[in-house]
Amino acid sequence: MDAAFTLHDLGDDLVVRVTRPMPDLSAPLDATVETLWRAAAARVAAGGAGTLFNGRVFSADRISPTEITGHITEFRRIVAQMEDPALFQDLGLRPLSVCGVLRCADGVPVGRRHPAAIYQPGMWQLPPAGSVDPSAIDADGRVDLRAQVLRELEEELGIAETHIDLVRPLCAVEHPGSHVTDIGILLTTHLTGAQVLDAHRTRGNTEYDPLLCIPFADLSHFVARTGADLVPPATAFLSRAGLLAMN
Repeated sequence: MDAAFTLHDLGDDLVVRVTRPMPDLSAPLDATVETLWRAAAARVAAGGAGTLFNGRVFSADRISPTEITGHITEFRRIVAQMEDPALFQDLGLRPLSVCGVLRCADGVPVGRRHPAAIYQPGMWQLPPAGSVDPSAIDADGRVDLRAQVLRELEEELGIAETHIDLVRPLCAVEHPGSHVTDIGILLTTHLTGAQVLDAHRTRGNTEYDPLLCIPFADLSHFVARTGADLVPPATAFLSRAGLLAMN
C-alpha cells in the first residue's frame, strides 16, 4: 500500500459515535460545493453509472483504536472534496466507508467497479462496500458498523446475515487526497465461491461487473497482476485478515 495512505489500527471493541451536528457552510463555500456537485453528477449520469443522490453520510472527526467520533454530512460536500481535494482545508471531511473482506470456504470475492463511478472508477474492490449512512445510527448517535456492512452484503451480493459466521474490524485506511476512510471488516462464511457468485447473479445488484472469487492460493498473484487497478486498501485488509500469508 502507498505510504501516503494513513493506516489506523482498530480494536475488536471499536465504538463509533455521532458527537456533533453538521456545520453550516458560508455562502461562497456552499456555491463552490454546489458547482462541483452538479458537474460530477452530470458526468456520472452521462457515463451510465446512475444518478447521484445527495444523501447523508458519516464523516469521522477523530479516529483511535477504540473510538471513532464524527458527524453526519451531505454527500454533495463529500463529492466536492473528492473533485477538489484542496477543499479539505475548509470542509475537513473524512467520509467513513465499510469494506468487507468476505472469506468464503475456498476464496475471496473481488469485483470491478463501474468505469463511470464517482469514486475509484473501474478499479477492483473487495465487496461488500459502502458509505456509513444514517440507517446504521441509533437514537443515541451510536453507529452500528456490523449492521451497515451486512446490509451492503445483502444488497450487493444477495447474501443474508444467516450465512455469516464472524464479523470483525481489521483496520482503517485513510486516502491521502479524498480523505475517504475505509474500514476493513472481516466476514467469514461457510458458502463456497460458486455459491457466492450464484447469490450475486440471482439476488445481488449490478454494482460489480465482473464479480470473481479468487482462490486463496491465487490471491498474491491476483494482487500483483491487478497492481494499480486494485483499490489500495485491499492489500492492507487482506494482510490483516491473514489471507495473503496463506499463499
